[in-house]
Amino acid sequence: MTPAPLKNDRFLRALRREPVDRTPIWLMRQAGRYLPEYRATRAKAGSFLAMAKNPELACEVTLQPLRRFPLDAAILFSDILTVPDAMGLGLYFVEGEGPKFERPVRSRADIGRLAVPDVERQLRYVTDAVRTIRRELDGAVPLIGFAGSPWTVACYMVEGGASENYARIKSLALDDPQALHRLLGVVTDATIAYLDAQRRAGAQALQVFDTWGGVLGPAMYREFSLRYLARIAAELPRGEERVPLILFGKGNGPYLEELAASGAEAVGVDWTVDLGEAARRTGGRVALQGNLDPAVLYAQPEAIRREAGRVLDAYAAGNGGSREGHVFNLGHGLSPDMAPEHVAALVAAVHESSARN
Repeated sequence: MTPAPLKNDRFLRALRREPVDRTPIWLMRQAGRYLPEYRATRAKAGSFLAMAKNPELACEVTLQPLRRFPLDAAILFSDILTVPDAMGLGLYFVEGEGPKFERPVRSRADIGRLAVPDVERQLRYVTDAVRTIRRELDGAVPLIGFAGSPWTVACYMVEGGASENYARIKSLALDDPQALHRLLGVVTDATIAYLDAQRRAGAQALQVFDTWGGVLGPAMYREFSLRYLARIAAELPRGEERVPLILFGKGNGPYLEELAASGAEAVGVDWTVDLGEAARRTGGRVALQGNLDPAVLYAQPEAIRREAGRVLDAYAAGNGGSREGHVFNLGHGLSPDMAPEHVAALVAAVHESSARN
């Protein structure tokens, strides 16, 4: 079946740095626990993983925020740890603690047993979800597929879950860098195959989440994170229409110039960097995505509107007065205790403040 033509292409136009009638907005974790309908769907599914591995429920959760808010893109509902789960590590979730692995990677032997999974077989539930979502969107907005960065995914694989100090993986990096590069290489190969499968299933843009890149010092960031982000940007097939790639990372401010030179179409920026400065430093080589502090959504709508305007104006000031090439987003994801009404105020503020007269 031929996909329906896009009715709203602001997001894709912004990634190509083309003129738009207003700045597009989508929000990381826009499908999530801050929505009562999400919590109801999760209760019906029985667990997060059961929901993520059911294409129909993943589709339902993906579409829920779009029914509430006039967002300019949908993002696939899934998790960044589906790839190591398909490698056999045994992903599970503990309430209040987050993801964990039954069989974390702790030795050279563990790393040697890892292999790139058969994406169409072992991660078919993800590509089926992409196809289902594209059908149900019916061209309303573009669909974003995603993966975790090799470094961030490796952190979970080696630590066995979330970590306060990343002691195990940093020790591995220092004591046996060759082993860690072997691990990161396999994860990168798997990530490229996984993102390509999402693209072929219908994802119209792709994002890599380097959530934990910022825990590294400059030399280690360049060796163990940036190198593999650049490999993804260089080697990921994009198709004839060149599906755009966004590289997002917390704490990536010191490396914006290098990320802009990676070959990705856009760089996602967290809230610790002035967006005007980011625009000046990247010099129009890439689109920029971001970068409102998520905590602003705990404030009242008047403050949300003011801060949204500040981000929009900062980008324009650093981009020669132009709003082109900006995708509005948070500097990280929505939290479960945020009010949907405040999200609505943000989306309205971005569209109203950035509209061309």
